[in-house]
Formats: sequence, C-alpha cells, structure tokens
Amino acid sequence: MTAGPSRAHGRRGRAGGPPPGAEVDGVLPVLKPPGMTSHDVVDACRRLFGLRRVGHAGTLDPAAAGVLLVCLGPATRLAEYLGEAAKAYRAEIWLGVGTDSHDSEGRLEAWRGEAAGSGAGPAPGTRPAADTGPAAGPGPGPDEARIRQALARRTGPQLQVPPAVSAVRQDGERAYRRHRQGEAVHLEPRPVTIYRLDLVAFWPGPYPRLLVDVVCSKGTYVRALARDLGADLGCPATLVALVRTAQGPFGLGGAVTLEDLARAVAAGQGPSRVIPPARALAHLPAWVLDQGEAARVAHGGRPRPRTRPWDQPPGPGAGAAAPARVRLLDGAGRLLAVGRLEKAGGGWQAVPEKVLAPASR
Repeated sequence: MTAGPSRAHGRRGRAGGPPPGAEVDGVLPVLKPPGMTSHDVVDACRRLFGLRRVGHAGTLDPAAAGVLLVCLGPATRLAEYLGEAAKAYRAEIWLGVGTDSHDSEGRLEAWRGEAAGSGAGPAPGTRPAADTGPAAGPGPGPDEARIRQALARRTGPQLQVPPAVSAVRQDGERAYRRHRQGEAVHLEPRPVTIYRLDLVAFWPGPYPRLLVDVVCSKGTYVRALARDLGADLGCPATLVALVRTAQGPFGLGGAVTLEDLARAVAAGQGPSRVIPPARALAHLPAWVLDQGEAARVAHGGRPRPRTRPWDQPPGPGAGAAAPARVRLLDGAGRLLAVGRLEKAGGGWQAVPEKVLAPASR
C-alpha cells in the first residue's frame, strides 16, 4: 500500500454541485473508507462538484482507509507536489504469516516454518483471516525486545523492493498483471526513507501481532516494509490493516467523509470545504513576491535571488529532507507558481517550474 501517481479524470458530473463553469480550485482531504478504490472517491467528488478536472495525490489501496487528497479544478496540476509530502500510517502487522502480496488481500504462502500446502502450513491460494492462526504453533515468536530492535534498524534511508503485486511497471507492463499470469516478477529496489517507526501495541504468541506508526517518504510500500521486518526477524510477515493518518499537514481530523461532503454540497457549502492551493502546499517553504516580481513570474520570468533559501519556512508534513521546491506567492498570499530552489552565487534562486495563474488573479 503506497502513494501512487496522481490521476485526473475527465467526465462531467451530475447536477447538485456548483453551477457548470464555476471555479473550484483547491484540495479536499477526504476520509476514504475501506472497500473503495481511490478512483471511486475521485469519481464521487467529480459528481458532487460537477467538475471535469478532478484527481488525487497518492493512491490508497482498496482495503486501506484514511486521508486521500483530492485535487479539484486547476489544483490538479499540484498533485505531483502534494504527493511528495511525507505520509503517516498506522499499520497492523501479523508476524509468521506470508502472502504473495504481503497483505491480507493476497494468497497465503506460508505460516512460520511451514510452506503452503505442506500439511501444517496453509492451503495454497487461501487468504489469511486476521483473527485465526494455525492450530499448532511452532513455539514462541519474536519477543517485544527483538521487534523494537528490528523497528529501529528499519528506520532511516533504505532501498525497498516494491511488491510483485503492485502497479510498478516491468518491461512496460504492470507488475501485478505479470504476477497474475504466473510470470516471474523482478523489480529493482528503490530509495525510500522511514522517518519514524514506532511500536504502539504488541500481542505476543507463536504468531505475534504488532501495531506500528509509520512516517515515510513518497513511494514507500508499507506492506513491503512489513515483509522486510519479517525477513529481519526470520519469519514471513503480512500487513493486515492500514490507515493513512496524514499526508503532509493534512490529518484525519481535517478529512471529510463522502457522506458529510454530500450534505455540504447539497447545502451550497461544498466549496467552503476546499483548501486553497497556497495552503495546500504549506509543507513547501515560500517566497513572497513584490508586484514587479509577481509580474515577471506570471510571464515566465524569475524573481530576484535571495540570500536565504526562503522567506517563510516549510510547514508541518515536510519530512526531514531539505526542500527542493518553493511556493511563489503574491502579496495577498495567493499561489502564483511552484519553483525549483537552486544555488545562485552566494544566495538562492527560485526557477519557476509550474506557473499557475497570472499576477492579476
């Protein structure tokens, strides 16, 4: 389960949202329930607001729940920057049980110490039940001290191999399709960073369970993290539940359910739930432009260099890495562009990457 590429979809929705042509421009943190795809949520928002341009800033797998950032109108162009923000999850992991997808949606492959179809192990192709286990365990599983050590070792920058059941492409085809066709899948490891990995709860036994809080970089698969933790502990492991608790500065407390959103739209208050672009990218630092600089940026030019990398520091959710991009704001705090930070002599320059609106907006 990971953040994936953003997608914008293009059909006109039904009546009930703002009038056709009305500008809705911003980001909506939605509380995605388990059982819906990210596309389902995008589709629902498109219908409610009657917009053509709607996308999201990082896929949540259907079985997962939590914060999904939906981009509306011109703000769909910001999805790539929202997707770069740090993400936080609460995950339940079952040690000693392995599936082909490394989560509870996959086919069981092994109990600890037993392969699928071996008699003591699971029947090949079955799915794990989160509240059951083998009748006879192989003895005590890893204890809490070992698990805490493994969590500490898995914190920080690392290379992670995406799951075979994933949307990553191999030779131009999605890995999960090749896997379903019985083909071997060999994916290259990718650099990710686990900023925090904290043990919240632990249930010991032959097949221990642990509840962990994860804060990680873009591209991290939490189910691959579960797999790797198991490998470090000498046993298979499976992710059995996942909630995205935050993406950038947006947490569960600020996310709206689709039911509440529908009621707000029906009452004419839907746009009030939408976060303006400048606030939506608050995890990026900002340069505040004067009138002349704003005019230059609106026409493809650059602002004056600065002696400091930013006028306003990055907000919550920025992660530990030094920011590579900066918001370019006009005097009223509106987002004009997103720029790439570069060293310029003894100072800094912001090179506009994406100009979003003219200075007169």
